[in-house]
Amino acid sequence: MMLGTDAASLLVYEALASEARLNIVRLLLQNREMHINALAGELYLSKAIVSTHVSKLQKAGIVGSRMKRENGGTYKYCFIVREFMTISLSPPVPADTSYHEVSIPVGQYTDYEAWPTCGIATTTQVIGQFDTPACFMDPDRVNAGILWMARGFVEYKIPNYLHNDQQLREIEISLELSSEAPKVNENWPSDIRFTLNGYDLGTWTSPGDFGDRKGKHTPLWWKLDVNQYGVLKVLRINEEGTFMDSQRISDVSIADLELQTATYWTFGLNPEESAAGRGGLTLFGKGFGNYDQDIMIRYYYDAQKIKTANE
Repeated sequence: MMLGTDAASLLVYEALASEARLNIVRLLLQNREMHINALAGELYLSKAIVSTHVSKLQKAGIVGSRMKRENGGTYKYCFIVREFMTISLSPPVPADTSYHEVSIPVGQYTDYEAWPTCGIATTTQVIGQFDTPACFMDPDRVNAGILWMARGFVEYKIPNYLHNDQQLREIEISLELSSEAPKVNENWPSDIRFTLNGYDLGTWTSPGDFGDRKGKHTPLWWKLDVNQYGVLKVLRINEEGTFMDSQRISDVSIADLELQTATYWTFGLNPEESAAGRGGLTLFGKGFGNYDQDIMIRYYYDAQKIKTANE
């Protein structure tokens, strides 16, 4: 579910703007489903108040309910409908906006360097062996849905579909990322540097390597003590600079990159070498993590009229 700045999203924001309702969500996630009486007992609130809170969560599409007969009585059982939501503060793209869109699977990199702990896997199996950098060159890598490395880099080629009369205005790259720790560790920061055609775009610090619960799309056979999901990040480069989720990370602009006439662009991710207890990169694609997508690139352009010899 994508949240924005529209009226429908406001219902969700209002529903979550309450400690009591957040506690209801927490309890339902822990117990899968609970009836109103049980929730009231856990929260030390009256059944009427809990019912009001649940009603707001239902209107926001977060909680669902069903009536169930039990021990001679009828109870309203509540459960979570939507466990994951994405917030986008950017305004919706107007219908007449012109752009090209490319989806690049995480295994279709064109260059890499990987150091253990590292690995790569499809949605059905691990490719080769864990902690073996040579497996990153296995032909089956093009089908990969996840890759991870303690240090190194990975690069992708983005085809440039711009025509002569299309002036590049903005590039948007969205991808699901986390750090890479031995096993998992939510407190494992990693400074991940982004580059485009060799230009340093800036750094984002991943907070950790997440494994407290299974990723929404992570295969059932995937072990529970390794990377489960990441954070969806949106990198944007325009005439004003480079931004990560609307926060400026560098002054590098579209004009600085000189991308207009290149056949392709090279996008790189580099987990910077760090002290013990931090670092690494995990990149999630389709079939893994919380967002069922590969690396999504959208580049916006303005159409320009080409002057003829008679003009």
